[in-house]
Amino acid sequence: MGLLDDLSKREPRPEPKPEPPAVGHYSVKLDLTEEKVSLTAGQTKEYAVLVTNTGTEDDTIRIKVDLLYNSELPDPPEWTVKLWGVEEKVWDVTFTKVTEKDFVLIADGQREITLSVTCPKGARYGDRLNVVVNAISKGDPGASDVKTLSFSARQAVLAVKSSIGHERAVADAIFARAKAKDVGVFSILVPANFRGYVYVESMNPDRLEEVVRGLRRARGVVKGEGESTGIAFSEIEAYLTPKPIVSGIMEGDIVELVAGPFKGEKARVMKIDETKEEITVELFEAMVRIPVTVRGDSVRVLQKEEEK
Repeated sequence: MGLLDDLSKREPRPEPKPEPPAVGHYSVKLDLTEEKVSLTAGQTKEYAVLVTNTGTEDDTIRIKVDLLYNSELPDPPEWTVKLWGVEEKVWDVTFTKVTEKDFVLIADGQREITLSVTCPKGARYGDRLNVVVNAISKGDPGASDVKTLSFSARQAVLAVKSSIGHERAVADAIFARAKAKDVGVFSILVPANFRGYVYVESMNPDRLEEVVRGLRRARGVVKGEGESTGIAFSEIEAYLTPKPIVSGIMEGDIVELVAGPFKGEKARVMKIDETKEEITVELFEAMVRIPVTVRGDSVRVLQKEEEK
C-alpha cells in the first residue's frame, strides 16, 4: 500500500466554525444624593439627577418614579413632584399620574434631569413622602439603579411686623383669631428686647397671612428669602435659649461691681461658674484680699484680660 493510498482514506479535517458575535453588556447608573429633609408648607427643593448608560450598547432607559405617602390622614394633600429633562416638556408626576417615561441613551451617554419636590400648603405636621427614583435598562431589565429621597412636613417660623409697643396686643389678637379659625398655630413669641415683631410658629403660612390681614396694629407677615417660607430658626434661637449672664466675662478681666454691698469697687475676676451664673472676684482696695462671690449681672467689665 502506497503512501498516497493511505492519505486518501483519511477523513477531511472540519473547517473551524466562526466565533459568535460578542453579546452587548447593559448597565445604567443614577447619580442622586439620597437624603432626608424637612420642608415647610409651600416650600420647594430641587435636585440634580444624572442618568448614565454604563453599558457597551445603545439602550432605552426607563425612569420610574414612585411616591410613597405616610400620613395620619386617610386622604393627605398631595406633594408636587416634577421632572425636567426626561422629555421636552415638564413631567408632572403628581398631576398626570404617569409614573414611567423612556428615553434613548448611547453607550456611555448621560442625561441630566432636575427633580423638584414641593410640600403642599395643607400639609400637617409629620406628613411624610418618599420619592423613589428607578432607572431601568430596556436591553436588560435586570440592570437598574434606584435612589430614594425622604421628605417630611414641618412648621414654619414667621415674623409678623407690628407697631412698636403693641407687640403683646398683636400676639393676643393673632392667637384668638388663629384658634377660632383652626389655623394651626403652635406657639407665639414676643421677645422683650426685639421690638416691632411677633414670631409665630405655624404649619399654614398662607392662612396665617389671612389672619393677620386687617388686624389692628399688625403690619403684615415678613416674607422669607429665596425658596424658603418664613425665617430661619437660627434668627430666634437666642431668644429661646438665652445666653448665661456670665457669658463674655473671662478670668483676669477687670470689673466694677454695680450692685450689692461692694457697689462701686473695682476687682479682678478669679473664677466663673456658668451653672450658677456667678463669678468670684478679688477686690483691689480691700485691706485683705478675700475672694468675693457675686452674681454675673452685678458687675460691669472695665478691661478685658487680652487688652492688658
